[in-house]
Amino acid sequence: MSIPSHARSNFQTLLRAAGDGNLALMECLDAVTGAPRYVICAVGRDDGDFVFTPFGHLADGNPYDAYLPPNPGDPGGFMHPGAPGEAP
Repeated sequence: MSIPSHARSNFQTLLRAAGDGNLALMECLDAVTGAPRYVICAVGRDDGDFVFTPFGHLADGNPYDAYLPPNPGDPGGFMHPGAPGEAP
């Protein structure tokens, strides 16, 4: 599996913003559900105004329940609950 170049580029931008102390955590509303989201943003300036660029939101609840990690035994696959070798 390969991470697309736009994702790698966005990640590098996020790392630079973090290194420069230009990150913010903002409370926003999900555009579809209206639920509160806590969004990680890079902070920039434009003619004296602050500009917040959203990169993603923090996972609600247990983040280990929200994502399936890559499967080390299958470069194109992901671990699934109950798969052999996965922790309960």
